[in-house]
Amino acid sequence: MMIALLCFASLVVPALGSDAPCHNTGGTCQDDHLHCSGGYVSGLCSGGTHRRCCTSHSSSGTDSGMCSNVKIYSRATWGARHPKSVTTMHTPASLFFVHHTEGSFCHDFTSCAAQARGIQNYHMDSRGWSDVGYSFLVGEDGAVYEGRGWHHVGAHTQGYNSRGFAASVMGSYMHRKPNDAALNAIKNLIQCGISHGYITSSYHLYGHRDVGSTDCPGDALYHEIRTWPHYSFVKP
Repeated sequence: MMIALLCFASLVVPALGSDAPCHNTGGTCQDDHLHCSGGYVSGLCSGGTHRRCCTSHSSSGTDSGMCSNVKIYSRATWGARHPKSVTTMHTPASLFFVHHTEGSFCHDFTSCAAQARGIQNYHMDSRGWSDVGYSFLVGEDGAVYEGRGWHHVGAHTQGYNSRGFAASVMGSYMHRKPNDAALNAIKNLIQCGISHGYITSSYHLYGHRDVGSTDCPGDALYHEIRTWPHYSFVKP
């Protein structure tokens, strides 16, 4: 049985001195003046700013819906580990849940990718889960970071994991809502899901607290999503 993700705050970001995030993508850390047959991605290697990850995946690439209105960084691009196991998600799903991570805020690819890796490590190593729990993570850089994605059942909302997707905004949003870039990323992600048949056009939107004993996704973010057209006041 999938267990709920309760928006934990104690997330450990991997040490900056590790090249593991690059190696997880199948890439190689090297000085970026050297030839790279694919593309360079920043923030995945130890050392100076000119030591970057040479990978076949471009940091601008997307593989989760290919929608032009939202940038979705693939798992390979942000340096995700391979999952221990997966369960296929049957789509289209009629539910979409909004969470927050209660961890640190991030505003660029380097810091958001590091946050995503830290969250995945926490879920897999400390919680003992098969992968990062969320379907997607969202940064205040306005980008989406693929978690379990459109094709695999998550571990984010107890009792509803096989019925819906979840996006979690990286940061704590009790006292302020995410910036417009992050809010628009959630909205555009949902539209991307609808356009590719992963989400029904008549979907119902919820905050995590609507179906669980938690303050997630934070008071400020929760009040914001309650103003969105598909927010549902009826428990699924």
